[in-house]
Amino acid sequence: MSNSSSISHFLLLPLADTRQLQLLHFCLFLGISLAALLGNGLIISAVACGHHLHTPMFFFLLNLALTDLGSILTTVPKVMHNSLWDTRNISYTGCAAQLFFFMFFMSAEYFLLTIMCYDRYVSICKPLHYRTLLGSRACAHMAATAWASAFLYSLLHTANTFSLPLCHGNALGQLFCEIPPILKLSCSNLTSENLGFWLLVPL
Repeated sequence: MSNSSSISHFLLLPLADTRQLQLLHFCLFLGISLAALLGNGLIISAVACGHHLHTPMFFFLLNLALTDLGSILTTVPKVMHNSLWDTRNISYTGCAAQLFFFMFFMSAEYFLLTIMCYDRYVSICKPLHYRTLLGSRACAHMAATAWASAFLYSLLHTANTFSLPLCHGNALGQLFCEIPPILKLSCSNLTSENLGFWLLVPL
């Protein structure tokens, strides 16, 4: 992170120019985020408290709800804060943290969806072996593997992204920190071909 001394903050994309629209966007984001938090909170509470829901499918659904909550809490509060206080700034470390956690929760969601597909495949195609293949220990191991893989994936990508020198300003042009807008600010010559490779395979 050698370029942290040259850039202390990034500029995010403003939602609107007028104060009334900024407050309207704040209220809309607040309503949508509260609805999402309530829905995922109900799923987590129902699965945790209902003993008849302690099955592999609902266990993975609980983990999926946690990833959804995490991705919302990673990005939306900063957007709401910027709309409410009429600012665009996010600190360098704040951007790195936001990028890490957003990638962490989103990649964990992809891994969990893959596991849930396998769960449905076993329940439909191999129903007699379902309890053997997807016991409580196997489910815990698969969920732990998904979370650990997501952690390593996001850590490597965040470290790679913020190790690049930035020399094209600090305006991201996005509502939150993502890899492609940061790579556009890099001094490195990243073409569209190796940009896709960068997003798939950590350097």
